[in-house]
Amino acid sequence: MGDDIIVEVKDLKVHFETKKSLATDLFHKDKKPLKAVDGVSFQIRKGEILSLVGESGSGKTTTGKAILQLVKPTGGQVFFHGEEIKSRDKYYMKGFRQKAQMIFQDPYQSVNPRNVVLDIVAEPLDVNGLVKTEEERNERVKIALEQAGMIPAEEFYYRYPYELSGGQRQRVVIASSMIMEPDFIIADEPVSMLDASIRTGILRLMMDLRDRKQLAYLFITHDLSLAWLISDRIAIMYLGKIMEIGEADEIIHRGVHPYTKALTEIMPTPGVNNRGKKRNVLPGETPNPTERINGCKFFSRCYRAQEICKNENPDLCEVSPNHFVACHFAREL
Repeated sequence: MGDDIIVEVKDLKVHFETKKSLATDLFHKDKKPLKAVDGVSFQIRKGEILSLVGESGSGKTTTGKAILQLVKPTGGQVFFHGEEIKSRDKYYMKGFRQKAQMIFQDPYQSVNPRNVVLDIVAEPLDVNGLVKTEEERNERVKIALEQAGMIPAEEFYYRYPYELSGGQRQRVVIASSMIMEPDFIIADEPVSMLDASIRTGILRLMMDLRDRKQLAYLFITHDLSLAWLISDRIAIMYLGKIMEIGEADEIIHRGVHPYTKALTEIMPTPGVNNRGKKRNVLPGETPNPTERINGCKFFSRCYRAQEICKNENPDLCEVSPNHFVACHFAREL
């Protein structure tokens, strides 16, 4: 593993047991596991932004949480700085969580409404016992808030979350993550609940922090155009599997997988008037994740589907340098 690889995920799986129902009891049916993440692999390098893109329910957020051990993986391995994460070692996990942080989607739910900004941002320091004096605590909070664009920081110390705008709340969340000086951040739809006028500022802040601190990001989003704007690489995810992964421009302009092509076709293009243009909408519905699928996960909605797709699950194959596709016909598309 290269020295610049911050995170490596190998064949990560997260399966959840479904609850018993009256039907399963009456007909003696076995409970089927819900395969939220079903064999995902990728690497993220220092200073790199990898975007994980897909429809709701594709397993993006569960993947992020499993990397941080916020949900227990069913299988696979996760490496951080070349060392496998030791989820059973409390001492190790305490140090790991200082260097790997998560920014959640909803800034309204990820802060304690009864705490003032000073205490919200300082909470990671307090929990980990990283400061000894009040002066040191306040100084660390001031630096974190100013890095997050809240200047002058002192003006926000004693405000409650309800006194802040949505963008300011998200900046507080970012400051709370950055105060630990992490190497890796998982950003789960960090701007999806913000007004369009505020999103640009938050994204610019995240990019600036990446450039100054060489942070590695896993950026989770359903918006392919946003992923293209900010990412070095994009991974397209469907029903717990990565269908395609590669450089951002390569995915957008030379995407191979039928699912990737469907997503890029409906993506708005700057400077192009798409009004009246006929768009090919994916047929059918996403299959039930508890149903066993022997072949390709995308089989039921794919225009190229053949018998082999129904019976054999394709592996990721390299169609061009650093561009991988999970499709039996990847080299023909």
